[in-house]
Amino acid sequence: MTTTLRPSRSRSGGTTARSRSAGGRTSTSGSGTRKAAATSPRTPVRVKRPRATKPVGRRSSLFVSLFALVVILNLVGLLMVLSASAVGSNAVYGSPWYQFQRQFIWLVLGSIALVIAMRIDYHAWRRRAPLLLVGAIGLLILVLVPGLGLEVNGASRWLGWGSLRIQPSEIAKLAVLVFVADLLARRAHRIENTRLTLRPVLAVFVFVAALIMLQPNLGTTIILGVIVFVMLFIAGIPLKPLGLTAACGVAMAAVAAVIEPYRYRRLMGFRDPWADPLNTGYQTIQAQVGVANGGLMGTGLGEGRAKWGFLPFPHTDFIFAVIGEELGLVGSLTVIALFVALGVLGIRTALLAPDRFGMLLAAGVTTWILVQAFVNIGAVVGALPITGVPLPFVSFGGSSLLVLMAAAGILLNVARQARPTPTR
Repeated sequence: MTTTLRPSRSRSGGTTARSRSAGGRTSTSGSGTRKAAATSPRTPVRVKRPRATKPVGRRSSLFVSLFALVVILNLVGLLMVLSASAVGSNAVYGSPWYQFQRQFIWLVLGSIALVIAMRIDYHAWRRRAPLLLVGAIGLLILVLVPGLGLEVNGASRWLGWGSLRIQPSEIAKLAVLVFVADLLARRAHRIENTRLTLRPVLAVFVFVAALIMLQPNLGTTIILGVIVFVMLFIAGIPLKPLGLTAACGVAMAAVAAVIEPYRYRRLMGFRDPWADPLNTGYQTIQAQVGVANGGLMGTGLGEGRAKWGFLPFPHTDFIFAVIGEELGLVGSLTVIALFVALGVLGIRTALLAPDRFGMLLAAGVTTWILVQAFVNIGAVVGALPITGVPLPFVSFGGSSLLVLMAAAGILLNVARQARPTPTR
């Protein structure tokens, strides 16, 4: 085999060396040409791909602080559920650990949901928003089917079997929140056109709220309405139509509160609990007695008396009364301070979100947590009517804890991708 070299002139005026082999193949070398080895199929090109499991963003102080608050509130809740439910669990189930074990299992499941949601880029929820909403509506319809929905205390709000139950209205909160955030973010350039923004949001909310009210569940409907209202306000919906919508919502809630006899009696019990202290005012009075009995420092963990058959639902709706009695004013204010701190950090997350969708998501989840905590604590201390809403992360919640932990995971993912604050 012989090889000859001939000089050839390139188009740019330079000279390249062309080699001709006996087989007739040629290769060129020099500027403006590609090497043969680079184009050879026998030389694979390895591309370093990022790890798929690595979450987007960074562990900023905002992210770490939010995560720590969620963990602390859950630990407080786990401890107080044990204290508040031990007496009743021992009397009904023969073991003081029964409700505590159930709460622990739900907390483990909620922690898994939180970690998964925290590691998923929150933008992925935009593609899943319609499917999530349709699934939540389907579950709300199934609750109303006789034989499928589980009826407890006159309300059909659960699906499941035995002690394993889910509450579809909690899933609906998250589904509506994600849907509204996606729609308002996509139509931000036409936010003042209420036909494209306010009306479709209201159509979805009214339909979901109607299904929730058929259970019936006025407390969850009110909380969902406040979440949607705050998101509409933050998105920049014109104040006049938004104000008219809010006024109509308040009027409808007032009508719903008095049209049903049991709600009307509960409202009258809130107005004057001592008018019927053994019936409609009983829960309010016992909750206030428990809080007052705690004083400044409390009776001590596990030493409360209200849970000994006096206070109904001490580990769910009225767990804050047990906190007030056993941990006193100091413990109660500490729990309130934790929620306030979480709210401040949630608002900061919304302000530093990298885009409009993240801002609306963070604002919606923060509103959800704060409004639900306000309604629960307000009912315990007698400032608001009793609605049966659990205290976020603290009350025994089951599926409500699971869904709320997933929502907190989304909030943490937004915080992880938040823009860094400018240094002075």
